[in-house]
Amino acid sequence: MKKLLVINSGSSTIKADVFVIEAGVPVRTAKALADKIGKADASLVLKAGGKTLAEVAIGSLSVPQVLDRLFSELASTGICRTDELLAVGHRVVHGGTAYSAPVVVETDVIAAIQRMVVFAPLHNPANLAGIEHCRRVTALPQVAVFDTAFHQTMPAVASTYAIDRKLSEQHGIRRYGFHGTSHEYVTRECAKVMQIDYAHFNAISLHLGNGASVCAVRNGQSIDTSMGFTPLEGLVMGTRSGDLDPSVPLFLQQATGFTAGEVESQLNKKSGLLGLSGVSDMRELLSRADAGDEQAALARDIFCARAKKYLGAYLTWGMPHAIVFTGGIGENSPEIRRRIASGLEHLGITLSAERNQSPSAEGLISAPNSVAAYVIDTDEEMMIARETLRLSRV
Repeated sequence: MKKLLVINSGSSTIKADVFVIEAGVPVRTAKALADKIGKADASLVLKAGGKTLAEVAIGSLSVPQVLDRLFSELASTGICRTDELLAVGHRVVHGGTAYSAPVVVETDVIAAIQRMVVFAPLHNPANLAGIEHCRRVTALPQVAVFDTAFHQTMPAVASTYAIDRKLSEQHGIRRYGFHGTSHEYVTRECAKVMQIDYAHFNAISLHLGNGASVCAVRNGQSIDTSMGFTPLEGLVMGTRSGDLDPSVPLFLQQATGFTAGEVESQLNKKSGLLGLSGVSDMRELLSRADAGDEQAALARDIFCARAKKYLGAYLTWGMPHAIVFTGGIGENSPEIRRRIASGLEHLGITLSAERNQSPSAEGLISAPNSVAAYVIDTDEEMMIARETLRLSRV
């Protein structure tokens, strides 16, 4: 029985999922996590069937060495041998405008991912390292699935910034969007639940986690999303500011003497919920707000107000079949879902108090006669596995 391996290779973390192909569809059988890569306490953990099958110290091994150890442990635990694999799927953060769909990796794809490093310097090099290593050690097809690909169907009116066209064209400055794999997965799953052909399905998807974004889907295609040139644009996030007057970074440089890199670090790593309240985890934030912490309460309210603003704005693209909440916060916080939807009754959106606390088996949380609203757990690795299987059959 053939299997698929899905790898998300980061600079300090590598996630891997193994899928067996049953009745023509991928079914997850095991997960692996290599954490704190490059540090003395780095570890590799493999789990299957709810049990930990291996937990090994990997010391200061490099990413390629960790991948070698991963393949070795997958084989020795009986999870998966290389000769059982049909293909390997990889998450790649940035594909630019070159790719609007997953692709089998060839030399030209490697070059394209490398060119996009300027736009995703923290992610694309690590993603590429995983791909190149797997290509060296196996003859298996490698499939790249891009976070940006789903959003390449956005019309120019949604993807274009109002700056000098010569500058934008010369430097590739436009709205790319991210979280595409997640937005596509949950909206496809919602269309299945509602028994609507995805080619005719309209939705607004809210991926709410430490990173957060909203996406408008029309006829199964992304037509607008809140993240832009980088993941910094849009919603308030755990440590990212989201939308900001473009003059603020320039003012900070002049007023504080910060370099451009220091300002970028402030906005990406020290802003958002963390900058507003001192904590980036929504669970802790809500606990503090409930205990009377005014800064935590304000951070909560700003987070919800920004999401509500985007949700309302995206209704201007047309009434959706459904609104979908996903991501760690979207899936697990009834309070945040309630606060975002509250006050939108005049736009046809009303959550059921009971369903919002305990969603139905299908994830339905809306009240009768409301635009349908669902909670659907995202599964980007499953989406990558499905695309890898599809392309490996071509």
